[in-house]
Amino acid sequence: MEWVRGDAIGHGSFGTVNLVVPREGFPSSPLMAVKSCDIIHSVSLKNEKEVLEKLGFCPQIIRCFGDDYTVENGEKLYNMFLEYSNRGSLADQVKKIGGNILESDVRRYVRSILKGLSFVHARGFVHCDIKLQNILLFGNGDVKIADFGLAKRNGVEKQKMEIRGTPLNIAPESVNGCGYDSPVDIWALGCAIVEMFTGKPAWNFKPGTNVAALLIQIGTSNELPGIPEDLSDEGKDFIGKCFVKDPKKRWTAEMLLDHPFMTDDEERIAMDLIQEEEESTSQNCYFEEFSESPRCHFDFPGWVSTQSTASPSSPQPILLENSSIGSSSHVASPWDRIHRLACDEAPNWSDSEGWITVK
Repeated sequence: MEWVRGDAIGHGSFGTVNLVVPREGFPSSPLMAVKSCDIIHSVSLKNEKEVLEKLGFCPQIIRCFGDDYTVENGEKLYNMFLEYSNRGSLADQVKKIGGNILESDVRRYVRSILKGLSFVHARGFVHCDIKLQNILLFGNGDVKIADFGLAKRNGVEKQKMEIRGTPLNIAPESVNGCGYDSPVDIWALGCAIVEMFTGKPAWNFKPGTNVAALLIQIGTSNELPGIPEDLSDEGKDFIGKCFVKDPKKRWTAEMLLDHPFMTDDEERIAMDLIQEEEESTSQNCYFEEFSESPRCHFDFPGWVSTQSTASPSSPQPILLENSSIGSSSHVASPWDRIHRLACDEAPNWSDSEGWITVK
């Protein structure tokens, strides 16, 4: 692909992120970004490319469009092409408004993240660095997980004393035994949710504080990150399922997707309407008590009749009590009405006079 490096839109320890500008005469879509770093420091970027290729397509994961090498200003660079997020990261959004994201929006963001994590974990990988900076927002409403540079195979042992990810979002088992399996992503998600609501890290960590002391606190103490008090009960319970010290008891992404906190607004409205209707029905409906179940249509109280002693061969009119049918209190018996309807002549369906439309 022929391309030109556009404006810088980000940078990190690995290198830079720039817009991709196609050369004249080449199609301009899809709009892409390029991550670049020098060859010597390209291990993380190449790992990200490899993981994304093995994962395959998922609507909640950033797409990779390939890679190449270039020589710029005498330096050989490794470049990886990715989807361009025109609304930036979730960290940008939180910083802009200082936290306090609406709970309905948090549910929507978290639902997408969980779908992405469920996909990643089902294919045997762990992201290892879930944080707001790695959740990208798109103008069409999509929310996608990005930056798989630290991702690894689930269950693959790593070197001891290896710290992967962001210390503020690291799980206790990662501190204690360098465990980096799928539950670590769920713990980190809980930290990210707290930050969405408060605009601050889940742990009370002030700039300049010793990171080693924080890691000891996370790994050895019984203390858990604080859960915002003004959350709904469902929200508090959801985060509590993420902040479980024992990774074997921590809820999985699949389990969390079924948590009541993940019910979307349309489902909530529908459930509330159903509940209101049921409550209204139970309060307003009058159920008449019967000594025994009716055996036919004429066994209800409004159809109580006094039958003549005449023989069945000579049907007589039946006197109905409390009848509202017609203007007269005397109507023919069921036997007589059926007898009148029966005839040898075929019905004339073309005559529409007197018909009533029933919807």
